[in-house]
Amino acid sequence: MSDQYQQYPYGQQPQPQEPYTQTWDGQTWDTQYQPQTDAQQQQPQAQAGWDQPQQTGWDQQPQQGGWEQQYAQQPQADLDTAYLPPQSYPLPPEAPAPVQAQAQAQAPYEPPPGPAPSYSAPTTTGNQRITDAQRARAEGRSPIIAPGMQPAGITAVLAVLIAAAAAVGRPAVVVPLLALQALTAAGWFRLNGMWPARQGIALAFAGGIVADIALFAAGAENGPAAIIGTLGVWVLLTVVIQLRSHAGADERMQGLMATVASSALAILAAGFLAAPTDAVTLGAIAVAVAAVARALPLPGIASVVVALLAATGAGIAAGGMTDIGSSGALLGFAAGGCALIGLRVASYDYPSRFVHMTAGVALPLTAAAPAIYLIGRVVGG
Repeated sequence: MSDQYQQYPYGQQPQPQEPYTQTWDGQTWDTQYQPQTDAQQQQPQAQAGWDQPQQTGWDQQPQQGGWEQQYAQQPQADLDTAYLPPQSYPLPPEAPAPVQAQAQAQAPYEPPPGPAPSYSAPTTTGNQRITDAQRARAEGRSPIIAPGMQPAGITAVLAVLIAAAAAVGRPAVVVPLLALQALTAAGWFRLNGMWPARQGIALAFAGGIVADIALFAAGAENGPAAIIGTLGVWVLLTVVIQLRSHAGADERMQGLMATVASSALAILAAGFLAAPTDAVTLGAIAVAVAAVARALPLPGIASVVVALLAATGAGIAAGGMTDIGSSGALLGFAAGGCALIGLRVASYDYPSRFVHMTAGVALPLTAAAPAIYLIGRVVGG
């Protein structure tokens, strides 16, 4: 046993000379301020420390008097860095904040990310991506979007095919007419936001085919009776089919109106078979010119005026090459006006590209078919 422990035999414990023997003021290892304690509170701690022999460098340290003298000589500022007992735990290393700030300052500039996909309001079925029409409506943009030059070009090609087929003979008109009726049936359903609607499209297209067959069977002189009779039968058939549907009342009503309108347009397009061939040729050319002129990048009113004037001029030019003569101006003006109405309908309510390539192509010709038949019967005899 060392000399240190021989000075204090068992049973006799050294008494602290001052209250500051084992305590000091300042920041300790737990960074909290330790208040001074009384001698009575400090004595059990001192006894617990002397009862167990120390195995570290305390055996070689000076006694308590030396510690008092050392602390008396050091200034108060050095108390924060005083030697801690071995049983204390060291402070965890701290991350240098200036290094991180410097790294952030040296980081290259990143542009802000683009707008995230827009979604609708939260619902019980989840968020759904909004359509272009809904976004345009929310932004207050115009609901009128013209089909443009490409659909107008397709309309012109289809009109020229009808005009050329009419010059050959009435049966030749059936081929481009079937394409026109198919585009009309599909485009009208998509224009009303109903897709896919295979049953409705097939029903409307079948109505157009039946009207074509009825016109060939009844003859051109009985064209109105064939068209109106087919239309009446198809409306009744559509009502019966919708009554057998298990959908809701609102959905059935919407399907009924869309099917009836699409069938009516497809059946009315059969008027190209009932009209005189010269009137069909002149009217189709007028529609082609009006559609292309309307697609030109001109102001709204100016574009309409230019399209009507172009259709009238085309009617005069085509009338001079047929037996219609100068009366072709009236037919060309009427056909061009109906074509503009069809384009306006195909441009409404934020139409999609599919609507432009179907309804935007077919409706100008389909809308002009009744005018071509009626005015053609008047001016063409």
